[in-house]
Amino acid sequence: MNNIEFYNNLYHESVTKIKTDNYQLDKLIDAKDDRRFGISLILKPDELVLKNIQGFLSQLRAVEPRQYFYPDTDIHVTVMSIITCYDGFSLDKISIDDYINTIKKSLDSIESFDVLFKGLTASPSCILLQGFVKDNVLNNIRNRLRSEFKSTSLEQSFDIRYVLQTAHSTIVRLKERLEEKNKFLDLVEKYRNYYFGTVKVKNIDLVYNDWYQRKDKVKGLYQFPLQ
Repeated sequence: MNNIEFYNNLYHESVTKIKTDNYQLDKLIDAKDDRRFGISLILKPDELVLKNIQGFLSQLRAVEPRQYFYPDTDIHVTVMSIITCYDGFSLDKISIDDYINTIKKSLDSIESFDVLFKGLTASPSCILLQGFVKDNVLNNIRNRLRSEFKSTSLEQSFDIRYVLQTAHSTIVRLKERLEEKNKFLDLVEKYRNYYFGTVKVKNIDLVYNDWYQRKDKVKGLYQFPLQ
């Protein structure tokens, strides 16, 4: 299944659930005692893409202001969740240098690449920005990471939630019941194929993060430059 087909299937299945009030609310997003942390490899959109995203979000916020809208600082694409966030994880439980060295091997000879951000899809709890990468570069990186880590005894939880296969970015999370459901979905549909921009990825960042990649909770651990 290619990414377009995957995004389309996810969109139609999720919109059907939202229309029939079978969507999911994130009840932990405002929790003060949420201690779920992990480490991830991420990439970030540039200023132009972020400006276009916020232009859309400002319209959506006007329709459904009680939902959670990602600020520029937190918008990202997960290259790989190395250790998926869980309650009680902390950096003193691992050797960061061992992780850095293993990731360096995985990224050896990987050249910079483009991510095209076009259109929106949805899940039963989120609105997602669609990203596209040519020549399967991102999934090649993920497979190399899986292979390198498999040969180590390092803690990791690749693909524990789902197998990453796209370059999507979560930009809205549902946390309250939708009061203007039809207007909300109409606006998402309006931007279904909107071109948000293309990013040249020159670096991939290793970060210690909470579930939502919030700036005040994220700690940069290492930046890997691409060739």
